[in-house]
Amino acid sequence: MKKPIIDISTVQTGFFTKPLGEGDVIYLQVKHFDEFGQLKSSLHGDLLSAYISEKHLLKDGDVLFAAKGSKNFAAVFENHNEPAVASTSFLVIRLTDKKVLPQYLAWVLNSHTMQTILKGQAIGTSIPSISKQVLENLEIALPSIETQKAILQITELRNKEKSLKQEIETLREKQIQQQINNAIK
Repeated sequence: MKKPIIDISTVQTGFFTKPLGEGDVIYLQVKHFDEFGQLKSSLHGDLLSAYISEKHLLKDGDVLFAAKGSKNFAAVFENHNEPAVASTSFLVIRLTDKKVLPQYLAWVLNSHTMQTILKGQAIGTSIPSISKQVLENLEIALPSIETQKAILQITELRNKEKSLKQEIETLREKQIQQQINNAIK
């Protein structure tokens, strides 16, 4: 079964402000994420909560979609007791359908097929942007929760496999270089 994102969630734009450099609320920006949608480093508060509406505060499980620029990705916000808001580079997807895992939605949005579809609908030349309406109308397949979990487990195992292969290759290269160095001596 396929459904448009608007039927399983609410979508809102990020919060527009200029970071103060200190405060009690984190202002999440695209620069805080790597190309895989993972947070790069620890974050610190750079906004004051007194100036932020409750509706803009991120909740555990919100899916952040980087809609502006050439690097579009989805990431699941995990609340670690630090209040945070998303910048206007993001569209915030808050699931209303409990039969959809946020991690699954992020996986779908990050898939090669979906990225191709979204990039084809981006507007703008210097800074391409995917509109809220395009994202809301995007249809996604909705398998059972069990299938969603299986997809996520397979993806996690595949990523571990890729990482281990890269690590083996790096170690193998070091070993060969050491053997060459030993032969030269």
